[in-house]
Amino acid sequence: MATGFSAEERAAMKQRAEELQAMKGLKGLAKLQKENEACLEAIEKLEGTDRVIAERVHVIVLEEAPHLNPKTFYGFPAYAKDGKVVVFYQPASKFKTRYGTVSFDETAQLDDGPMWPVSFVVLEVTPEVEQNLRALVRRAAPAG
Repeated sequence: MATGFSAEERAAMKQRAEELQAMKGLKGLAKLQKENEACLEAIEKLEGTDRVIAERVHVIVLEEAPHLNPKTFYGFPAYAKDGKVVVFYQPASKFKTRYGTVSFDETAQLDDGPMWPVSFVVLEVTPEVEQNLRALVRRAAPAG
């Protein structure tokens, strides 16, 4: 049985360390701009279905929660409030998985009793999927 982290997991951890290092010393608008550029670059590097979904998620989040700031999170396109990630897209290609997911971090306001989902498989963004994602983003990150 294999122990330790996979090559993909080690690469993601290294990427996260590089993200943090790149933002060191930046503040305010300069930091937000650099994080936004990093998010767009992460999306541009994706291919096929991963890229299509990431682009659509980007538009959905910006339209439904414009107060969230684009950034990267372990190399994933992510969206944060007050520096804390609320929602991110984990592409299938990142860890060579069968599908990508739209996931919500603990700052998302999706709490619903003693158990609730925080990660959703997205194989394609149909009108119904888009409607559901829009509702989830609005609920996870209400303005104000």
